[in-house]
Amino acid sequence: MRKRTVAVLSLLCAAAGLYAANASRLSARPPGVPVLLAHRGLAQNFDRTDLTGETCTAERMLPPRHAFLENTIPSMQAAFDLGADVVEIDVHPTTDGQFAVFHDWTVDCRTEGTGETRTHTLEELKTLDAGYGYTADGGQTFPFRGQGVGMIPSLDEVLDTFPDRRFLVNVKSNDADEGAKLADVLAALPAPSRQRLMVYGGSQPVDVLRARFPGMQTLTKSDFKRCIPLYAVTGWSGFVPQACRGRVLLIPVNIARWMWGWPNRFLDRMERAGSPVFVLGPYAGGGFSSGFDDPELLKMLPQGYSGGISTDALDRLVPSLEARDAANAS
Repeated sequence: MRKRTVAVLSLLCAAAGLYAANASRLSARPPGVPVLLAHRGLAQNFDRTDLTGETCTAERMLPPRHAFLENTIPSMQAAFDLGADVVEIDVHPTTDGQFAVFHDWTVDCRTEGTGETRTHTLEELKTLDAGYGYTADGGQTFPFRGQGVGMIPSLDEVLDTFPDRRFLVNVKSNDADEGAKLADVLAALPAPSRQRLMVYGGSQPVDVLRARFPGMQTLTKSDFKRCIPLYAVTGWSGFVPQACRGRVLLIPVNIARWMWGWPNRFLDRMERAGSPVFVLGPYAGGGFSSGFDDPELLKMLPQGYSGGISTDALDRLVPSLEARDAANAS
């Protein structure tokens, strides 16, 4: 019994020592403000109950809080005006060699068109109404119908409109050829413009981009599945696994808080590894993690948190951040 007690106490002391060695307060990181990533720009919110990859979210729109449609130039401008540091956009190749900025695999949900997005020319996509399918009352009214004609932009148009802004580009397929086409587009950009871009998506296209641009910050689902468990095993030592290096880490806040050194020492380590960190809303199973959308979630982040936040509700989050800062300053 005595030997068992000694063993248990030794383990507890070792655990306490590891925890103390990774305490956030040991970081020299100064207090700051969060880096805000606006998912799809300023977008309409929707009911996420029983959400699947096939759900038409435009048919589940909640009552609008603003007049903007996701992945459009006005929504990106509104997000930057509100304080976004990065805007996430979704891209699809078109049959005329360009990339359209649009979320869905098909155009059937949000527009009056039909078929896979990638089977259209950009000119054809420009004729569609990007606000056609949005309804908050089961199809009785369509408040954005007629307001989104011509608003599906090209990637070139977005980058030309916002020459000094940062973007996270989501490749929606797992097609290596799409990665090659996107790499050709990005290769035509000046190096400083390319450095403003991060990319995530399917392993095959992202691997092509990594080969062409070794310094580009990227992420795939398999990266995340390797990075988090490996860091959980080795992070106590300060070691950052290769799977976590040069990545864009999108981590549910309830998982991030268990990372060794969270938040400041973890952020320091990932910053040195070239990996920006953005917290999402809590992961609750089912394959989906929503954005960091509820202002109440700010209670899970310490005052002075300077890592990233990825949100679908920038218009709700920014006023709460400002109110929190004002309350702590008074």
